[in-house]
Amino acid sequence: MYLALLVIFLQCSELYTQERVFTFNTIEIKVQPSVKVKNGASMSIVCHADISKSTNFQLKHNFTIFKDGKLVFMTVSDKEDARYEISMARSSDTGEYECTVEAGGKTKSSNSLHVWVTGMTKPILTAEKEEVLEGEVVKLRCELPEEVPPLYFFFRKIKMNSTPKDKHVFEPHRNFSVVEFSVEEGDNILQFDCFGRRTVKLEFEDSVYSNKTLVTVREPFIKPTLNAKPSSNITEGDRIQFECSTVVAQMRDIEIILQKDKTILNSVRDEKLLKYSAVATLEDSGEYLCKVEQRRASKTTKLNVVVSELFPKPILAASVSKLDENKELTLSCSISGFRKANFSILRKNSNGDTWLRNSRNLTMRVNVNDTGSYICKAEVKGIVKESKPVRINVYAPVSKPTLSVVSGLPEVVLGKPLRLICHSVMGTPPIKFTFYKGNEVKKIVINDTYATFLDENIRLNDKRGYKCDARNNHSSGMKTSNILNITVIVPIRNASLGSIPYGEVEDGSETVFLCSVKEGSWPIRFRIFRKTDHEVLLFEKSENADRVMWRKEAMNRQDTGTYYCMASNRANVDVKSHPITISVILAAWQKGVIAAFVLIPIAGAVTVTLWWFLCKKKKAKGPSMEMSGSALATNLTSEKLTRQHNDGDYYSGSGYIEDTENHMKSTDESKAPVQKGTETVYSEIRKS
Repeated sequence: MYLALLVIFLQCSELYTQERVFTFNTIEIKVQPSVKVKNGASMSIVCHADISKSTNFQLKHNFTIFKDGKLVFMTVSDKEDARYEISMARSSDTGEYECTVEAGGKTKSSNSLHVWVTGMTKPILTAEKEEVLEGEVVKLRCELPEEVPPLYFFFRKIKMNSTPKDKHVFEPHRNFSVVEFSVEEGDNILQFDCFGRRTVKLEFEDSVYSNKTLVTVREPFIKPTLNAKPSSNITEGDRIQFECSTVVAQMRDIEIILQKDKTILNSVRDEKLLKYSAVATLEDSGEYLCKVEQRRASKTTKLNVVVSELFPKPILAASVSKLDENKELTLSCSISGFRKANFSILRKNSNGDTWLRNSRNLTMRVNVNDTGSYICKAEVKGIVKESKPVRINVYAPVSKPTLSVVSGLPEVVLGKPLRLICHSVMGTPPIKFTFYKGNEVKKIVINDTYATFLDENIRLNDKRGYKCDARNNHSSGMKTSNILNITVIVPIRNASLGSIPYGEVEDGSETVFLCSVKEGSWPIRFRIFRKTDHEVLLFEKSENADRVMWRKEAMNRQDTGTYYCMASNRANVDVKSHPITISVILAAWQKGVIAAFVLIPIAGAVTVTLWWFLCKKKKAKGPSMEMSGSALATNLTSEKLTRQHNDGDYYSGSGYIEDTENHMKSTDESKAPVQKGTETVYSEIRKS
């Protein structure tokens, strides 16, 4: 029975499980009334789960709503909707919302939805002090209580009849910001306000302006007064006195400064009055400024002073401004319309003025060292004025100039420029140098002691000489140099090398080498080289000619090789000829000796071979053949003797010797005469 009940329970459980099947179709999130809500209005974030079920059964849903990834709402419901109510939306509620639903072990999330709460809360501005002194600072705090950083804060300082001054601060982590404004001179009643700004989806949104905060400014001291005594309009030479004063609440750290053109004339500390006096000059005309400072506070007062001229500047006159040395110079100093003054004449130097005389006139005999600028000074009632400088130039005569070539020697290579220098040892500069080629002016240069001239038109047959003259402002006039004649050097052109004999030369014979050039200025340096595995200098000579000859008396086999010559002159350009090849061969007598040494052994070898052949043949034929051979030898000998007698003129003195004893020898020795006769025949062939 119990077993049957257990089976029934398990079957019912399986059937119940099979019936509770569901799946999430979609999870949706939406905002009511819309995704764009005004600040302070209510809005609802609704999360809806679209679920399919196998049967109509109850299912618990866990709803979770996130804003910018942070949990803001969570609820459990058996309904398929959940609602997150915001009764008063703030800009901090702006963001990305997402809904997640979990049920029966399954979870699904919605897409994100951007909600924008438009409009920012009104900022709150507070000031640290409501009353400040000039020179102090006003510290302000602007806050957006319900906003979320990052935020921008903009502050304004508003002053009557003046353009507001702005400051802005970026706060990445705070919803408030603090700034300081300095209180300047002239600030009385100040107003401040601020507003905030944020970025939403790359767009800026500004809040309304905050409340206006009022700050009252008190003066730590009054604006100073500046007076000039006896008057602000005086004559130079009179004494003028300045007084600058103020009224202060506290004397501590008070400072009074008197300035003119940014130059501080006098100053006092912890006092209410400043005094300054001086003898007035024309340079004292202008604007004076009195400034009172205490910590950051500052006030100024200006006064314009006019100083009238007591007497004009003196005028220095010279009898002459350019003169020769040892001449007289008179300097005179005067004041237009004014004669009662103390005069002095001075010479200006780089290290200070040199006093010459306390007088309005000065006469002196000058030398070159007196060249320079002169001034005069006039003094009336303690006022000293200086004239404009007068330039005096004292000239020494120029010496006779010397003209030379910059490179040294009076010569130039054809086709190259010629640089000349004209130099005058003595003479007061500036000196005017004039260069001539012949009588033609080529160049004029004004310099101190020398000048140069570059002539780029050099011709071979140009015979004109060069000269220069020099002159300055001395009355002696012009000096002319000596005439400089220039040698034009023609560079070497087309070197060639030849030899006699050419090509092949017998060993031990003489060879003549000839090196020549087509053109070139003398002397010419000739060099002959032999090139084998390296270059060997064989001959070198300088000649006042366009060719040179070199004899090599006895050539040998080691002289075989390639030869070339090189020519140069003062143009310093080496010109190389085309190479020639010389082969040293055997002489005729050397060839004969070699032939003799070669042919004699060959003839001997032929004779021996023939003798051996005949001997072998005789042995093969026997005695009859020997007799025949003897008769033949006798006949040949007789024929020979007959030919010698008949042709004696042809063979006279030939050196052949008759041997009659050979015919009287026995039969056994008959082979010797045959051999002798054979040698004689072959000797005649060789001689012939």
